[in-house]
Amino acid sequence: MNPTNEQTIQRAAKVLPGGVNSPVRAYGAVGGVPTVHRRARGAYVEDLEGQRYLDFVGSWGPLILGHAQEEIVEEVARVAANGLTFGAPSLLEVELAEKIVSWYPGLEQVRCVSSGTEATMSAIRLARGATGRDRIVKFSGCYHGHADHLLVAAGSGLTTFGQPSSEGVPGAFAELTTVLPLDDTDRIEKLFQEQGAEIAAVIVEPVPANNGLLVPRREFLETLRRVCSDHGTLLIFDEVITGFRLARGGAAEHFDIVPDLVTFGKVIGGGMPVGAFGGGRELTKHLAPEGGVYQAGTLSGNPVAMAAGKKTLEIMERDQGWELLEQRGRQLEERMAPVIKEAPFPLQLVRLGSLFWFAAQQGDAPRSALDIDASAADHYGKMFHGLKDRGVLLAPSAYEVGFLSLAHTEQDLDVFAGALKDCLDEIRAAP
Repeated sequence: MNPTNEQTIQRAAKVLPGGVNSPVRAYGAVGGVPTVHRRARGAYVEDLEGQRYLDFVGSWGPLILGHAQEEIVEEVARVAANGLTFGAPSLLEVELAEKIVSWYPGLEQVRCVSSGTEATMSAIRLARGATGRDRIVKFSGCYHGHADHLLVAAGSGLTTFGQPSSEGVPGAFAELTTVLPLDDTDRIEKLFQEQGAEIAAVIVEPVPANNGLLVPRREFLETLRRVCSDHGTLLIFDEVITGFRLARGGAAEHFDIVPDLVTFGKVIGGGMPVGAFGGGRELTKHLAPEGGVYQAGTLSGNPVAMAAGKKTLEIMERDQGWELLEQRGRQLEERMAPVIKEAPFPLQLVRLGSLFWFAAQQGDAPRSALDIDASAADHYGKMFHGLKDRGVLLAPSAYEVGFLSLAHTEQDLDVFAGALKDCLDEIRAAP
């Protein structure tokens, strides 16, 4: 007989900090006992207790084809039989890089790594090395991994020298990171007027999706592109979430704005641990072994991960995946509209492509982390558990987005909408 979820989490807490290997998995934001997964296929996951859930977490984004997609599993098994890792060049890393470069606007070379954090950390090092400048700019509400100089939060005033938002990060590491609010073009203009010559790079999620889904105005991204070009600053798009999910050419294609450097992850690994960063040859020539910016990794270009990512992109292209996902997104909106209209508290569905988020607040959808109603988390916790009790799994945080995959059917969306209706009715009826 399998142990229960609770028994396993209690056991895990003895050997894993907090019982988990990534904080949000601990359910600290919503309460309750985390599900411990044992298998998954298509749009569904199953926990240790045999409970099956319709899943909209999708391992936080990589599974654009769904769980354990048959062709991906077969390809991984085929390649793994020839060796799990070489620590040496392989044909597969060249083939995946060729596809990424051919699809993404303005991209000429990429360097593969093992995580999104590695990708953003390395892209910033490259930007500093190529420009000879030290200062970087990021935006509140944008998450770029857990490198020390990126774990900073915005303060008050026109601009803020970054203050660490994690213990263990020396203040000096964050002092060269300037934090601005999203969607404020006036502050961007003023910062560059005063400090443009000092800024190596501006890094931004072109569609911030780690603190709600904050769909930007095109004008905001156009302003970033212009001021960076005017001041010799490099614009970095962090497309770890949006790359090859939002469109064939990511957010760069969607907005028709080309960054100088870009970071990828998630989808290009097909469910395996992968990241990548790159840009034009004039920038990537600064990377070792050609240049003086050092970056390395034992498992970079791992053949099994390269195979999974390459096959994922091939299937997306073959099956017109982006068009199908946009269709699923529209169908989700259609089904949710009448349900949300009758919600017992302010609620709206924010969607872009196959990304979606429930914003529990009135007015326009937030475009900045500063616009998010903090009280929404209380409503979300009730929604989360109400849906989970009805067999539908969302992320255990009010500020994480949901992901559609090609495995989700119209019938799955009907189940989702029905479960949300029942859940909201229950909340309304509660004393």
